[in-house]
Amino acid sequence: MKPAKEIRAGDRVAVSIGVVRRTVVVCGVADKRGPARVATTLYEETPESIADRERHARERRLAAPLGADLGARPTKQARRRLEALRRRQRDGPRGG
Repeated sequence: MKPAKEIRAGDRVAVSIGVVRRTVVVCGVADKRGPARVATTLYEETPESIADRERHARERRLAAPLGADLGARPTKQARRRLEALRRRQRDGPRGG
């Protein structure tokens, strides 16, 4: 469905919020913008969409957190060596 198309009761609409995608069936259309409580009565999420969303949520929970594969945190000595190496690379060779 194109963004500029009028929506009517019975239309199926795909809604993406971040990585979450929902498919809903429009039950009604409000004349003007209103509270979220009222908006939730104007659509119904499809059973397939609910199942996909729950499956995706389970996969995210079971996935390793970002940075988990980086290994242990460097020691203070290792950090100082890294800083010295970066400083030498940045400043370039001296003399000569």
